[in-house]
Amino acid sequence: MLGNVRNGMALVRPPGHHSQKSEACGFCIFNNVAIAANYAKKIYGTKRILIVDWDVHHGQGTQYTFEEDPSVLYLSWHRYEDQQFWPYLKDSDYNAVGKGKGIGFNVNIPWNKTGMENADYLAAFFYILLPLAYEFNPELILVSAGFDAAIGDPEGEMHATPECFAHLTQLLMPLANGKLCVVLEGGYNLRSLSESVCMTVRALLGDPVPPLIGEMVPCISAIESIQNVRAVHQTYWNFLKNQDSIFFKDPSTKKLNLGIEEGDSQSSTATTAEEKKVTMVSNMNQDFDEFMDSHMRKVLVLAPHVRTALGGCGEKLTKLDQCLQVEERKITMEEAGILISSGDCAHLKDEYLLLSLGKMFPVINKIMKKEVKNGVVVSSTLSSAAFAAHYGTTVGASRVLLLLLGEADIPTDVKEDEKILVVQIYGKQDERKQSKYYIPFCLKEDNEWDGDLLYSLFEVILPLACRYNPELVILAVGSNIGIQEVTLAHLTHLLQVLAEGRILVISQDSDLVETLMSSLLGDPLSTMSSFVLQQENALVLMKLRRELKQHWKLL
Repeated sequence: MLGNVRNGMALVRPPGHHSQKSEACGFCIFNNVAIAANYAKKIYGTKRILIVDWDVHHGQGTQYTFEEDPSVLYLSWHRYEDQQFWPYLKDSDYNAVGKGKGIGFNVNIPWNKTGMENADYLAAFFYILLPLAYEFNPELILVSAGFDAAIGDPEGEMHATPECFAHLTQLLMPLANGKLCVVLEGGYNLRSLSESVCMTVRALLGDPVPPLIGEMVPCISAIESIQNVRAVHQTYWNFLKNQDSIFFKDPSTKKLNLGIEEGDSQSSTATTAEEKKVTMVSNMNQDFDEFMDSHMRKVLVLAPHVRTALGGCGEKLTKLDQCLQVEERKITMEEAGILISSGDCAHLKDEYLLLSLGKMFPVINKIMKKEVKNGVVVSSTLSSAAFAAHYGTTVGASRVLLLLLGEADIPTDVKEDEKILVVQIYGKQDERKQSKYYIPFCLKEDNEWDGDLLYSLFEVILPLACRYNPELVILAVGSNIGIQEVTLAHLTHLLQVLAEGRILVISQDSDLVETLMSSLLGDPLSTMSSFVLQQENALVLMKLRRELKQHWKLL
């Protein structure tokens, strides 16, 4: 809280989140996180604290401590199995939302089956935790980090791999000016525990986040729980108001209603995903240590010596000593023309395009060779981003995510290339052909659409991107798009959860470079104190999700 360190991890024993004011419970004597939250409120006057409890058991002690307190947002996911798992409480179900002034500030995500995987945990973050956390705008984040939710744990019986916790940590870090404290709770498989703790610490240090294994398809039971939480909390949170209000399981009848007809393509896809999970679990159980040895060798990613490269960004920036300035090179029309079909060669008559590519290509080379983690380039034309994405596929990236903010002409063969997923957000309405790999959507132009961009990120972009699993991310930001610098900084940070952090940011506005560079370097971000979510834009995104979910199952 004094700013002497950015974040921290407390390796404490015994754990605490079951302990209540008047009694010890579940191996817990003092509720470490609850005491810490009250300490921060009393000593530092902290007015908003987010507690994220990813232990496999429900932290009822923390819930009871703050269930009438609107200054603490408590979110817990936990093994519940329709109240058949310890601590066997109705208060652990999704409809326990808090009491009195604290109503809406207690969020329970009950897992009603074992075997939850990385996709299930990410879906809970994208569709519940991150939207609520950004709306709540915490000043401090405390994580009840129980790693009995990890693979191989005999208590949890879940299948989240260690690097999943690095992803969850990375997604929390842009909030609360980076003030994040991870506090150890449960964990009963020493190998799984130690690897998960290590991955969490690596994320806190700003190391690259490894890609996740497994099918990025949440199971039916997880979808049910997430949708129930969203439905019951939409009364209290603006981010959840504009959505289909459907309870997948009626709490009175306990009957499942997923709205999937027999023979539905999503049902068959879910079945296939479940079969793959069973196969993976069976293979893992043959020899857990052998599985972990093999798996950890795949996901231990070394951090590049230099974090951020700059291409043609000027000499007046601060923190230049922390970056690598990459010398631009001349790109000929013939060299650039190889990247696109003859029908789109008209783009190459723009001399500014070739100058921009001369800045981008060397930075992309550095990123793909892992000499730097990420980079930022100033370009006078936004269309250059499509050429940069195509170039990325020629130098080692088998899949590139291109996120465009603003108007730009995209060559036809880029739109049709399965190696490039293009998501374009702009304000003008026109007739553009949407496909699986080219996804344009128009947001209503207003004074600001920062809230709409965040909503798009959680509801569509990140779920799409995690399913696609890119090896390079290119974010292209147009000029005068009506988005605040702080929002772009948060967007840039959150996208680094993809592709081991390999991201190139292209900006049309040179004044944005300082902010973008600071985010890429991992500096603490300013908070987003307020934003507006426009109902019209929320409806556009809801319609888009319905159209896309047949292709992108994390939607």
